[in-house]
Amino acid sequence: MINESRESVVQSATMASLRRGLLAGLALLFVNLLPLLLPCAQGAAAGTGKSKISAVFVFGDSIVDPGNNNNRLTEARADFPPYGEDFPGGVATGRFSNGKVPGDMFASRLGIKELLPPYIGSDLQLSDLLTGVVFASGGSGYDPLTSIPATAISSTGQLELFLDYKEKLKALVGEEEMERVISEGIYFTVMGANDLANNYFTIPLRRHQYDLPSYVEFLVSSAVNFTMKLNEMGAKRIGFIGIPPIGCCPSQREIGSRECEPMRNQAAQLFNSEITKEINRLNAEQSVPGSKFAYIDIYYNLLDLIQQPGLYGFKEVTEGCCGSTVLNAAIFIKNHPACPNVYDYIFWDSFHPTEKAYSIVVDKLIQQNMQYLILEPLDRHSSAWPHAIVEDKKGWSNALLDRWWQLLLQEKHA
Repeated sequence: MINESRESVVQSATMASLRRGLLAGLALLFVNLLPLLLPCAQGAAAGTGKSKISAVFVFGDSIVDPGNNNNRLTEARADFPPYGEDFPGGVATGRFSNGKVPGDMFASRLGIKELLPPYIGSDLQLSDLLTGVVFASGGSGYDPLTSIPATAISSTGQLELFLDYKEKLKALVGEEEMERVISEGIYFTVMGANDLANNYFTIPLRRHQYDLPSYVEFLVSSAVNFTMKLNEMGAKRIGFIGIPPIGCCPSQREIGSRECEPMRNQAAQLFNSEITKEINRLNAEQSVPGSKFAYIDIYYNLLDLIQQPGLYGFKEVTEGCCGSTVLNAAIFIKNHPACPNVYDYIFWDSFHPTEKAYSIVVDKLIQQNMQYLILEPLDRHSSAWPHAIVEDKKGWSNALLDRWWQLLLQEKHA
């Protein structure tokens, strides 16, 4: 009897130990998986109103233009095949890719809506206006000179469109509701690539006025002014997406080489480094109370795909599915055939990534950065745990570990 009692005690202790080990293992697993689950949690929260994201607004260039240039007299258009061949319905909407572009993906991942429409030239419903639109224009940049050759909507022009949007929304729903939508919206700005690739390195005027570091300093100043004006117009949460590794775009690579063009990439890196400092400064100064600014790094996330294509299911890095020269993008490939195996390609045309590449990069950006813009501090004693929205990954990890530790203590004393 004594031996049986001892064996029972040992078995109970062993089972308790195994349960504790299992709980601890699950805790660590859950914490490690949390960044992957965060976008889903955000989408659900957005749907219930807990995250207080009213709408998504995007400013920028062809990376995010969903069709604002369609009726403009410009070479920077994409409202014709082969663009849009993988878009829902196979429609060429004006998006510079084979399918959706980052603005759509941000809106979708955040649980707002599946597609983010252009502000210009589309039959917008009230529901579209209430949940966000895009003001971006292919060919635009922070430098006012950049948009002129492309006859694009300049960054200043995009701010004017935003002002027009505010007035239109106010007339439809009243000032109080308009202000709520604006203040609870999340904003993204995506410019700078054209300033370098299609202006400084292509048109001689700016090179006569500035050496490269000075021009980057000018661009950074222009970008900060744009961000401050947007902030003063009511945008409180602004995600500032940096310049991608433009030297690795098929049309920008060194002629006859499979290597990325180093000078363009160095310029992009310098801009991203300097704008990060300015974003930190804006956060510290808080000229508009309640504002949040975040630098979002597209450079290294896209570069990772380019340097390790096989890891992400790509086979072709240096060529675009629609061609690789400066004449294999926008109006120049109207009705031209695309490659038959687009999913092997990182780049759709000679300058813009494929929907697959965009989707991978946007997922990375959300996992790494969104919490700094859209999450609120966690009340660690709140009954809403674990559905509460928190300030950062550390907040999540600490709260989860606290909760798992409580479970372990309960198990220990059970």
